[in-house]
Amino acid sequence: MISRRNIRVKVMQTLYALDAMDQATKPGEPVKLLQKQFDLTRQLLVYVIHFLTEVARFAETDSRNRASKHLPSAQDLDVNTKIAGNNLLWKILEDASFKKAVDEDKVDRFTDKELVRKIYQELTESEEYINYISLQSREPKSEKGIIDYIYSNLLITNEAFTSHVEEHFNNWDDDCDMINLLVQNYLNKPGSYNFQQILSTEKWEFAKELLQTVLDKKTITMDMIKPKLKNWDPDRIATLDMILMEMGVCEFLYFETIPPKVTINEYIDLAKEYSTSQSGQFVNGILDNIHKDLLKEDKLHKVSFKK
Repeated sequence: MISRRNIRVKVMQTLYALDAMDQATKPGEPVKLLQKQFDLTRQLLVYVIHFLTEVARFAETDSRNRASKHLPSAQDLDVNTKIAGNNLLWKILEDASFKKAVDEDKVDRFTDKELVRKIYQELTESEEYINYISLQSREPKSEKGIIDYIYSNLLITNEAFTSHVEEHFNNWDDDCDMINLLVQNYLNKPGSYNFQQILSTEKWEFAKELLQTVLDKKTITMDMIKPKLKNWDPDRIATLDMILMEMGVCEFLYFETIPPKVTINEYIDLAKEYSTSQSGQFVNGILDNIHKDLLKEDKLHKVSFKK
């Protein structure tokens, strides 16, 4: 579900949090902090999908509320609830892993019922919805199309919704692009995710090893980075830049399956996105020089840091 790039971001954020701590960490604490990063991502993903289902299901609530009026009109008694029986919607709602995640993470506590109602009302006024309910059959294309429309046009691009999510999940800014891709992939194939294991065993091992390697091999990596800084004072370099360079050097030395060029490109991109405007060029120059030295001195013999 989550790419190696996303894993690098979580490791970077964990290292940054550890650097900001005033006291030494206890054994196992860094990995717990990293696990918490992924737990927050899973919770955010589950909530966004849950909110989407709440909007679609609101048709039934709207129907009941309008029918229970003291003097309901003919229109009140004839609310179309077709979308509440949407085939894709029910594949999501019947996904055992998703249901378990909703219950365990208790994401419904974040739901803004009034916002659900407003977005549902906006949905019912749209041309896409009017065309959807006018169809007598439940064609797979139209069933998926209306759910995609809710997500892409009424949620993810809706400032009220994104502000609401950001209010409850401080990882929204960092994770929004990844969450968007994960939701779209899930809508293409509902039931394909194991929400209890957002990372495969292999990727979780990569995440833990990358984190632990940077922490354990700090002396080695800094001995390689500092000579390349020339007139730069290491204490005045952006903390994130130093962290990204340490991660890059660790991948050079200890991660056998990752080509150095891939490592360099990944950390250039992360520096550009998360650090200063000059960081991409700076990180590129340092990592590229270190890589060339390792090749020249025939020292690029990757081996697991555990060995």
